[in-house]
Amino acid sequence: MAPKTLQDNKTIKILKDAEREGYGVLAAIVYNVEHIVAMVRAAERKRSPLILQVFPWAITASDGLLIRAAADAASRASVPVSVHLDHAQDETLIRQAADTLPFDSIMVDMSHYEKAENLSKTEELVQYCHDRGIATEAESGRIEGGEDGVADTADLESMLTTPDELSEFIATGVDFLAPAIGNVHGEYGIRGPQLDFKRLKDIREVAKAKDVRVVLHGTNGFTKDLIHRCIAAGVSKINVNKLILEDYQTHLETNASKLSLTKLLDEGMAEVQRATEEQMDICMSSGKAP
Repeated sequence: MAPKTLQDNKTIKILKDAEREGYGVLAAIVYNVEHIVAMVRAAERKRSPLILQVFPWAITASDGLLIRAAADAASRASVPVSVHLDHAQDETLIRQAADTLPFDSIMVDMSHYEKAENLSKTEELVQYCHDRGIATEAESGRIEGGEDGVADTADLESMLTTPDELSEFIATGVDFLAPAIGNVHGEYGIRGPQLDFKRLKDIREVAKAKDVRVVLHGTNGFTKDLIHRCIAAGVSKINVNKLILEDYQTHLETNASKLSLTKLLDEGMAEVQRATEEQMDICMSSGKAP
């Protein structure tokens, strides 16, 4: 088998198409096979590209089996689907994932280090992934908070992305950047999301000039209008977790003792598919698959 190269990387192609045509692509966290099946069904029904994301937990919990299942589903899909490792914070695991698992892209998240070490480790791991044809993402600045599967950064000072920092991260060779613009991992307070769109516009202009895509993290509580505004400002990858899986979780909690297992799973997949289709419409990716 010929070695993989970035030239035909699926995540890069999916996001370049999205940025060029002005829509966003869902990068949706999956925790089990039902999520994978339902989201791919939604992508095919909506004729939308899709990025299936896992946290490092999925590697350790299933010995990589869930990632192989996602990659198999992606390869069989009639629309572009890629597989991405989100918030990978352990260097050994990143190298293992790049060497042994079928990822199209990996987020090299060294944001829990001070900036100099963050940049140094990011550059080294970006090159490691690139040598294996795997695209990379990094977090410039520091997005505070935590969610299931991601180390909590509540004890660290959040830092908005600055122009100098942006240039330093682009110099690592990373393909996608997730800036800190007032977004947080987890829940927002009573005021809701307070994003710095001037900062986002400036970031996108610099990133686009260097052929780097912009990623939005921390979308809990985002309205349709806010998602549209982020896409208009140049975001092409929209990370989602609770936006799609909240109703699925509620379904399980409400019906686990009432339904047969197969009916519980079938109805759960229907909830995930419905929510995924709804978010694809919101991101304006429906009908965009070639």
